[in-house]
Amino acid sequence: MKEKPTAGAGGADEHKGAPAKKAPAGPAKATAARKTSPEKKTPAGKETAAGRKTAGAAKRSAPAGKKAPAKKTAPVRKAPAAKKPLVAPKKATASVRAAPAKTVVGPAGDESRTALVRRARRINRELAEVFPYAHPELDFENPFQLVVATVLSAQTTDLRVNQTTPALFAKYPTPEDLAAANPEEVEEILRPTGFFRAKTRSVMGLSKALVEDFGGEVPGRLEDLVKLPGVGRKTAFVVLGNAFGRPGITVDTHFQRLVRRWRWTGETDPDKIEAAVGALFPKSDWTDLSHHVIWHGRRICHARKPACGACPIAPLCPAYGEGETDPEKAKKLLKYEKGGLPGQRLKPPQSYLDAGGRPAPPLGAG
Repeated sequence: MKEKPTAGAGGADEHKGAPAKKAPAGPAKATAARKTSPEKKTPAGKETAAGRKTAGAAKRSAPAGKKAPAKKTAPVRKAPAAKKPLVAPKKATASVRAAPAKTVVGPAGDESRTALVRRARRINRELAEVFPYAHPELDFENPFQLVVATVLSAQTTDLRVNQTTPALFAKYPTPEDLAAANPEEVEEILRPTGFFRAKTRSVMGLSKALVEDFGGEVPGRLEDLVKLPGVGRKTAFVVLGNAFGRPGITVDTHFQRLVRRWRWTGETDPDKIEAAVGALFPKSDWTDLSHHVIWHGRRICHARKPACGACPIAPLCPAYGEGETDPEKAKKLLKYEKGGLPGQRLKPPQSYLDAGGRPAPPLGAG
């Protein structure tokens, strides 16, 4: 903004070249300064050349000061644009459209709690249609066999456990028999399952505890089951849900992997995963939900190379594209009955056989 010249003479003197009032020392310099910068009109005789330079510097810095806030706020306006790709990756959504699915649901980013619950329950419904015959994949005939088989399944497959337990239960059918067994003989039977010495101590220890503390019967309460050697919450919920019909969530490695891929939770601790996922579903769904998720993890959504192109819930999965998306190549990655191979149980339920599933071969059958 230009300053108004004072009445009298600032502007007139510049044109006429006559001094208006008594000029301070160095009038030539002041006049020269005014001639070199005529656009800045200042009251005559009230500023020295040094004063005008200072004022000019202040004026030049003043606009810069006014513009400074704009420069500071510019990165703030750009920040949301930088975050958009993280919220909804376009690659996943675009790839999902090509998947053999019904409707496309975008990846979970700023997903509301209500939307998360709906998506999670829809995934469970879709998996229930794909695996209507889902069941525990350990062979057992009673709670004792189930708790022992579940302890043995650590660090190995259910298939290998199912191939090993027939000989174990044939020789030691009750907790009393296993508690009084020769450890070396038990170790030899359990050798194919890996970590056989530690597992021998666990199954013999829990058998002794059942005999001494529970009259030889497997308890049907969580707080009692977790007191048994080798039995944690995961094993306890397998037993409660499948031997006693009491709902529980089985947080094994497959379950942990999938619920994080689906962004149901970001937790890594099994107990926290159990609580977070349990809050998304009614308690009555917990046991079947565990079966559906675990079956999907074993057959389709593998750890290293998921068969995304053959996944029935691809449109609901924020992690679509982590694995093979070509349908034909993805089909070759399917395991068990989805890939035309036997399941994990030697004695599966009739519903599984009716659906086209095949029983696994016994140990040493090739």
